Amino acid sequence: MRGRGGDEPHRVATPLELFVDLCFVVAVAQAARSLHHALSSDHVGQALTSYPMVFFAVWWAWMNFTWFASAYDTDDVVYRLAVLVQIAGVLILAAGVPRLFDDHDLTVVTFGYLVMRVSLAGQWLRAARDDPPSRRTNRRYAFGVSACMVGWLLLLLLSGPAQTVGFVVMVAAELSVPVLAERHGATNWHPHHIAERYGLFTLIVLGESVLAATVAVQSALDSGQALGSLFVVAGGGLLVVFSMWWVYFAAPTEEPITVTGRDSFRWGYGHYVVFASAAAVGAGLAAAVDQAAGSVDALSHRGATAAVAVPVALYLAGIAFARGRAQPGHTGAALLVAALAVLALVVVDFGVLAIGAVLVVVVAVVILIAQRAERVPMA
Repeated sequence: MRGRGGDEPHRVATPLELFVDLCFVVAVAQAARSLHHALSSDHVGQALTSYPMVFFAVWWAWMNFTWFASAYDTDDVVYRLAVLVQIAGVLILAAGVPRLFDDHDLTVVTFGYLVMRVSLAGQWLRAARDDPPSRRTNRRYAFGVSACMVGWLLLLLLSGPAQTVGFVVMVAAELSVPVLAERHGATNWHPHHIAERYGLFTLIVLGESVLAATVAVQSALDSGQALGSLFVVAGGGLLVVFSMWWVYFAAPTEEPITVTGRDSFRWGYGHYVVFASAAAVGAGLAAAVDQAAGSVDALSHRGATAAVAVPVALYLAGIAFARGRAQPGHTGAALLVAALAVLALVVVDFGVLAIGAVLVVVVAVVILIAQRAERVPMA
């Protein structure tokens, strides 16, 4: 298992990687569906605690697979079988998402992680055997993911607040594994390939948001209630999702991960907020549709607007953070200002439509900044 070249031309996602992503979207859909139900029931406390935990489990499993594959996707029989084992673990994880969200029951999710980690650790050890220049780094990865897996199993022995604290400790441990492993030599991942993989997963998560909102609109139409308010929310939702896509892909996505090693970590870890908020927007839109159609009593109009505004603001801030110094002009500052403006719209009528209108302005500003940045070198 020799490492793939970081400068390999025409490197693109493989059918197996796309298959993995489609299996991960099952877990994303489970998380978004659970968040939708919590928001519609006005269980804000549960949403704020459970959703970040659930989405970290999904996102980190995807991260582990994606970065290893960028460096060591040999696409031979052994590699394919190992990835199929990881896919089985992903589906087990997805089945455990509702338990983790509703009851903080980590059992099924942990078993899914165990299946994935056995395969992943074996992959790292195989890479350590066959790639002598990176042997030390690969062994560190194998040890790190295995040690963390032991930690997750021990976490099952705890309950209540102690388990929550233990979960935070394990998150910190997981995030430290790549930092420590890469300290004595970086894996040979491919910048263009990584950028494409992140872009594809962003599309998948945005697609899940569109699906969640569409299903909610269909249910509201079937009920035949408050159609005027429903059309306002649906129209605003379209503007929101379209603008989210435009903002993400308005600038080249490869440059932020080719500057320094620190920038690559910022890009990789910052996308937790981008992915989680993108999926949460769909849940928020579905909850807003429920409120507009009068199908829920617990959620107020202001609460429904906040369910959309908060994840949209986090999405914009997450993109600004992940791209860091690599974004053109004052794009980062514009996104942060827009995030604050979106949060301020919680108190206005027709809040979802107003959020969509603000995002359209953001798209226009981003386009103008990009065009100006392209003209500057020519002056």
